[in-house]
Amino acid sequence: MAQAWYERLTDGLARTRESLQGQFNVLLRKGPDLDAEFWSDLEDALIAADMGAVAVAEIVDRLRDSATRKALPDAQAVLDHLVREIADEVRTDEGDLLEESPLTVLVVGINGTGKTTTVGKLAKALTDGGRRVVIGSGDTFRAAAIEQLRVWASRAGVPVIERERGTDPASVCFDTLRAAEAQGSDLVLIDTAGRLHTSPDLMAELQKVHRVTERESRWPVKVILVMDATTGQNGIVQAREFHRALGLDGIVLTKLDGTAKGGIVVQVVRDLGLPVLRIGVGEGVEDLRPFDADEFARALIAGD
Repeated sequence: MAQAWYERLTDGLARTRESLQGQFNVLLRKGPDLDAEFWSDLEDALIAADMGAVAVAEIVDRLRDSATRKALPDAQAVLDHLVREIADEVRTDEGDLLEESPLTVLVVGINGTGKTTTVGKLAKALTDGGRRVVIGSGDTFRAAAIEQLRVWASRAGVPVIERERGTDPASVCFDTLRAAEAQGSDLVLIDTAGRLHTSPDLMAELQKVHRVTERESRWPVKVILVMDATTGQNGIVQAREFHRALGLDGIVLTKLDGTAKGGIVVQVVRDLGLPVLRIGVGEGVEDLRPFDADEFARALIAGD
């Protein structure tokens, strides 16, 4: 299973890795010298993968230091060390908060990130892992969201709490929490309507949903943002606004297979100070898995 996932991850990061390796090959062809031009070109290559200028500058500084202290002989040796540096950059001390039990999770994000599908995939995977899950259909404005959740709930064999279209989403959260308690569940996943972070009214409504959930839940409440990796810098801006409004606890990063800028993971962890909990590289439930820093770095840079 672990090998099968690593192969999917490697395939999913192919666009980013191939772009990086093309630039690395140019560096290697220039010769073994670790001169100023080498370090500058390496920095440019990493920035092009959307790792963020500040993070890249620090990574390259650490590589320079390693090259001196360890007497690295050439450019290839430096690139070999790059995997470890990136892993260290995206590793966080937090464990997998989705393993906490009992737990209420509010899943937020803008339209089109794969938020509703992510709720369904999480429900299926965590149920398969032994959790007793209830889904709340808090997106009461989009009929397709309710239909999607019904399909995933059926696959997972879990209940989905829903109300008629246009219902106050906060009331759906209330009903979901009561149902979870009555059914002896240990995990509540609440989908919310996608909304633009630039809309004060919609963000205020989401804050209300959060307040009601925190007030009514007898369990810890965590807020997870689903972020589309293909949005790059725009995704970072969106995440900052959601974090400011709600106090996010973690990120699920989807669609890494659709971008050549998979280095965005580095910037998410660095700029937001939040753990990446899950990454997605495809449509299937098996394509959304817990994030592992070492695994990610190796698939991104080496791919072996």
